[in-house]
Amino acid sequence: MDIAAEILALLFAAGLIAGWVDAIAGGGGLITLPALMLSGMPPAAAIATNKLQGSAGTFIASSYFLRRGAVSLRENALAVALVGLGSAAGGWAITQINADMLKYLIPAMLILLAFYFLFFAGNLDKPRTPRMSKDGYSKTAAPALGFYDGFFGPGTGSLMAASLVSLRGFDIRRATAHAKLFNFTSNIAALAYFLIFGQIYWLAGAVMIFGQMLGAFLGARIAFHAGAKIIRPLTILTCLAMSGRALWDLMGV
Repeated sequence: MDIAAEILALLFAAGLIAGWVDAIAGGGGLITLPALMLSGMPPAAAIATNKLQGSAGTFIASSYFLRRGAVSLRENALAVALVGLGSAAGGWAITQINADMLKYLIPAMLILLAFYFLFFAGNLDKPRTPRMSKDGYSKTAAPALGFYDGFFGPGTGSLMAASLVSLRGFDIRRATAHAKLFNFTSNIAALAYFLIFGQIYWLAGAVMIFGQMLGAFLGARIAFHAGAKIIRPLTILTCLAMSGRALWDLMGV
């Protein structure tokens, strides 16, 4: 598949914005996956390429938080391992179904995620009483979110952060730091599967990696010092805009 220079420029911009958004509050895949699909890639290849470029952004963001002690790899070893296993299983599952189904699944999931952020994610800055132990979360929610990321992906970082706030009682900065570590793990695990069994568009992925790394570094600095409030409306608008465009294409208008 040949990709025009102007499309590559737009993919770089999508990676830059997504890396910034994802490092602060998650949801960068809501920008990059639709952008890859709108470039003309088959859905399964778009998901595989999205894992390639997304891994770079989550690596930069998670490294930033690890260096500053906002999250500990040793204390989260079980969750990290089970997120990875779940993501690999999700990557396997996506290669077993008819990829054309994703043309219908993606706009539906984007709309559902937009409504989630609009109606249920308004109080993420407030600490809460834990509803689940660390081991309980690691054995249930962690692999389930990993599977979702390997199978579909957009919004995983936001869902991970939201789950850590609501189930583990984390404040939003701590939840974001942990979500970046888990999201990097799930991206790498799914990417490893796609490298063996999937199809990746390397040129598009490489261009987006540069944008992701720059955006993730800038976003991680904001997240560490300021929190995620400014990203919520942007995430909602992005979900609705991208789902609208995908539905427009499906209708052949």
